[in-house]
Amino acid sequence: MKYIMILVIIMLASCSSAGGEAQSGQGRADVMDRSGLSSLVLGGGCFWCLEAAYEILPGVKAVESGYAGGSRANPSYEQVTSGLTGHAEVVRIYYDPSETDLDELFALFFKIHDPTTEDRQGADVGSQYRSIILYKNAQEKAAATKALAQAAKDFKDPIVTDLEELKEFYIAEEYHQDFFRKNPDYGYCRVVVAPKVQKAQQFIDQQKNP
Repeated sequence: MKYIMILVIIMLASCSSAGGEAQSGQGRADVMDRSGLSSLVLGGGCFWCLEAAYEILPGVKAVESGYAGGSRANPSYEQVTSGLTGHAEVVRIYYDPSETDLDELFALFFKIHDPTTEDRQGADVGSQYRSIILYKNAQEKAAATKALAQAAKDFKDPIVTDLEELKEFYIAEEYHQDFFRKNPDYGYCRVVVAPKVQKAQQFIDQQKNP
């Protein structure tokens, strides 16, 4: 469903570029000091959804949409959407470990997407939309394994989330970055992304008032 919107998205990107729109301080890691921050790469359907949801989590300082888990170097959106590169749509989350931690990041992950549907999230179908955790080190792998075990108790159907070592993260095209923040009234954003953000806000409120 998202692929058929690509021409409109490119037009939006062209207009944004022509207008010289400034990037938000939170959202893009290329406009901020990353020292002291940790990062985590996750995929759970459309990266617009995960990006928007994680951007509101306290302790998260920036989120980038991108591609990972495949074989082609520097893939384009069109190539990833074809399903032939093996990449998933993912986000790279930059967070302050003194304000949040891996357990909380994974807990939100399993609140805002369905880890039991293989190669799809809702109407978005294809391996690029698969549920995936890409770890960089033993700490992330251990935390992910713990989170997967917990999720298996919380969901009736089997968890199909892939757990893989991160080989490379390729940042997505500029028009994908901060998409929900820039285009809250866009059809896909209203129907698909906004409910994910609402779930994230509910999660945050519950964390504050357990």
